[in-house]
Amino acid sequence: MAAENMILLVEDNKDDEDLTIRVLKKNNLANRIEVARDGAEALDFLFGTGPHAGRDVNAQPQVVLLDLNLPKLNGLEVLRSIRADERTKLLPVVVLTSSKQDEDIINSYSLGANSYVRKPVDFKQFGEAVKMLGLYWLLLNEASVRRKAP
Repeated sequence: MAAENMILLVEDNKDDEDLTIRVLKKNNLANRIEVARDGAEALDFLFGTGPHAGRDVNAQPQVVLLDLNLPKLNGLEVLRSIRADERTKLLPVVVLTSSKQDEDIINSYSLGANSYVRKPVDFKQFGEAVKMLGLYWLLLNEASVRRKAP
């Protein structure tokens, strides 16, 4: 079950993190924003391990905004783990990255990304892109019904 309007933002760039959170809050798009600053932290949050041990893993985010260039585990490794687990395989994952490599786009979709969005360099355009992502994934998209974790 998805937590009401919760987003998991997986981002190691503090400026991008701050701007994303500011835009989502300004537009009342998320009641709760969880931030993971590396790939391992993202998986710990989703699966209730490490520092997130004991977290109710049935309360999953409505969408994961996933950067590719992350420390510890990169975004593609995170995406692979999300899709490999029965509890999270249907979780919407939007790759939000500065990468313009065709290989990253192909690999992201091959591993099951729901969307691939390049971060605009321009501050205003970046804010607008985050706003549109939030509107779509939190308000318009019909999420799948997920099974409860065992």
